[in-house]
Amino acid sequence: MKPLKLLLFYSFTGAFMCCFFSCKKDNTRPSIDVIYTVNVDGLTATFTNQTKGVTTYKWDFGDGTTSTEQNPVHTYSVKGKYVPTLYASTASGQTFEGSTVLRLSKGSPVKLDDNSLSDWDTVNNNVIISGPKGGIFRKVKFDYDGANIYFYIEMASKKSNGDIFDFYIDPDNNAATGLLTSLFPNGGFDVLMEGAMLNNWFDVFYHTGDQNSFTFSQQSLSDYYQIGTVVEAGGILKFEGSINRTKIQGLTGKGLKIGMVATKSDWSATLGTAPDDGSPAFFLDTSE
Repeated sequence: MKPLKLLLFYSFTGAFMCCFFSCKKDNTRPSIDVIYTVNVDGLTATFTNQTKGVTTYKWDFGDGTTSTEQNPVHTYSVKGKYVPTLYASTASGQTFEGSTVLRLSKGSPVKLDDNSLSDWDTVNNNVIISGPKGGIFRKVKFDYDGANIYFYIEMASKKSNGDIFDFYIDPDNNAATGLLTSLFPNGGFDVLMEGAMLNNWFDVFYHTGDQNSFTFSQQSLSDYYQIGTVVEAGGILKFEGSINRTKIQGLTGKGLKIGMVATKSDWSATLGTAPDDGSPAFFLDTSE
């Protein structure tokens, strides 16, 4: 998700009032411009202070936490509206302040361009652990932000096998529309994504017929998915990827069901499913 950058500029002047019959000095305090930038990436805000003429700082992040660093980085625990405030003080004890409003949406720690899968270690809420009917699948994880649905797959295979993947997706979480299948009996699957995605082949189809009929129409979509890091070790293949929420019809909603099937490259055998064959599809709640 593209970081958001804000530039805040505040000017505050405090005046000392002379209470004698006459004033021989102008005791007006100097003006201090409270200036800082905020870069927002998901739930993490990076504050860069550009205020001149002050010696100490206190940040109130608007969520009950504070910092005295000049340029703090703060990660909010949940999405929402926050009003961070900088209190900047001079050597003589004068304090000036500046605030802004941050509206933070759900962020994701997943980075597809970091040549690592370690960022998935912190994703523990949306996880499928395969059972006896999972086949080659071992573990699947999901995460999301405002732009993408992210997936992590761990399986007993290797990239050179050219396994074919089928993603059955119920984007509106409505069993009354889309394909009904015994593979994942709780969904009506309006979208099918199919192909050897590790070999640059992954097509999108929309369901068009009766709910009991496997009739899908191929769509002409580009740049709707991305594969990140791929790791092979000890007979286990691990990889990550993303699906663009704005490209696939219905993925902009508040929740979706998804089930995955792996097939041999020559279509001769089904290798596994996630969740297990016959189990309900996984529901990913994207309402945050």
